[in-house]
Amino acid sequence: MELHRTPWFESYPQDVPHTINPKLYDNLPALFDDSCQKYGNRKAFISLNSSVTYNEVYEKTCALATYLQKVLKAKKGDRLAVILPNVIQYPISVFAALKCGMQVVNINPLYTSHEILGVLRDSGARIVVCLESITSEVLKIHDQTYLDYIISCSVGDCLSPMKRAFVNFYLRHFTNMVPKYDKDKVIMFNNCLKEAAGRDFDKVEIDFDDIAFLQYTGGTTGKPKGAMLSHGNIISNVAQADGMYGPRLHKGEEAILTALPLYHVFAMTINLMFAFYLGCTNLLIIDPRKFDDLINQLKKNSDISIITGVNTLFNAFVNYKLFEKVKLKHLRLVVGGGTAVQSGVAQRFLKASGGIPILEGYGLTECSPLCCVVPYTQTEYNGTIGLPTPSTLARIVNIETGEEIWDKGVAGELEFKGPQVMKGYFENSKETENVFDDGWLRTGDIAQWCDGGYLKIIDRIKDMILVSGFNVFPTEIENVVSRFDKVLECAVIGVPSKTTGESIKLYIIRRDPTLTREEVLAYCKKYLTGYKLPKHIEFVETLPKSPVGKVLRRYLKQNRLKV
Repeated sequence: MELHRTPWFESYPQDVPHTINPKLYDNLPALFDDSCQKYGNRKAFISLNSSVTYNEVYEKTCALATYLQKVLKAKKGDRLAVILPNVIQYPISVFAALKCGMQVVNINPLYTSHEILGVLRDSGARIVVCLESITSEVLKIHDQTYLDYIISCSVGDCLSPMKRAFVNFYLRHFTNMVPKYDKDKVIMFNNCLKEAAGRDFDKVEIDFDDIAFLQYTGGTTGKPKGAMLSHGNIISNVAQADGMYGPRLHKGEEAILTALPLYHVFAMTINLMFAFYLGCTNLLIIDPRKFDDLINQLKKNSDISIITGVNTLFNAFVNYKLFEKVKLKHLRLVVGGGTAVQSGVAQRFLKASGGIPILEGYGLTECSPLCCVVPYTQTEYNGTIGLPTPSTLARIVNIETGEEIWDKGVAGELEFKGPQVMKGYFENSKETENVFDDGWLRTGDIAQWCDGGYLKIIDRIKDMILVSGFNVFPTEIENVVSRFDKVLECAVIGVPSKTTGESIKLYIIRRDPTLTREEVLAYCKKYLTGYKLPKHIEFVETLPKSPVGKVLRRYLKQNRLKV
């Protein structure tokens, strides 16, 4: 590691290493093979009350990899798109593609056909694995893509035979979830596994620096960009997560709740790759919006020891009247990521969980994603994103001058270097050049140093509000309002103002239906100076959110109140 200030090391727990061995494995298939060998008879995944062992996952993955290679003639460097929710077919498809040396392109299954088309065309994927419910949509755009083959999965494909037949029959004939499609134009997932029988897989030489994923960003500023994440990037991030969380965990004994979508980079690395490395039993939740079903799954799987989530999920937990009665006696690690966990939510979760804190993590798609985490020794919410992970360098720079800032409490743009940082954006040299600053990855986030080398995110640069020349950060106001016990959720944006340039607009979902604008203002005045007070308050039933629960301020801005 190059010489660089590292004030965060003084706050590392004694058993957390300053650096990691990034070459924990030569490639991701090696990680997969090792875990399957170590934990063969242990349950690997649970879905819809059915489970598969590590051995069964290995067999199905090898069969699909063989089919891809021998029948579909997939070659190293080809791209395979995966459009699946949290079903067992997801890890099988991903690991099979990686074994073939292919590059995986994750696509949100809730995307419109227009959005799916954009990613398929940009990535040049020639094979797609998708859920039966969206197969008809993929077929409609097939001729506009580079696709050669469409593999269609039924939800029940990896369940026990009786349950498989029941689930698939029910979804096809008693719901509107599976539109009709031409089965002659697709390959059924289970047929791939059957047709691989009797064929031998030729091992592919895969280098540490070979691309494993084209992970597309959310496209918040325009056209989505495909971050090129190598096998080494993901393996390094697994090693970094192990360095920070490993001392609290026991390999081959943990069980993790996966309510976050695996196609999202946070869940893909932590809930899939890191959990698989640990030998976790992984409880897959297909649709966390069906919260009663999620809670029932937690009751049936009370040995859950790790929960990852976003603010929306934790907020749903603490507002669920029976959550405190869900006995998670083995819970030892709760990680928040994807978007900032609000202080009010964190405090209520600490109480509801019996003293288990949410440990905030921070990352970006471009960093595989983990860059900073609150150490496992932390016992309560402290409002920071924690400390840079082992072998990660961090700095804050003045947005205007580019000079490094090391004084505590002074805001600037956060930048990172480390083995988890992407190679660049796929076939997009201009955006790649824009995001790197002399080898440092620009995050677009405003941050400041705190005591002990902790980092605190103030807000996104693009979300900063300028009120009469004063910088106002929406997150600060949201954190204050979220602690008000009559508020369920909130969001803040800036709107144009003739007198102050911009003014503050606050959106609130009420917990107490009697809450008034006057009560909100009175509460805010206790904690916020005058120019930070909301000028406009609107009570709403819902807030626009991304698939992982991040409030989409840009959508609020598009429909803002005209002032």
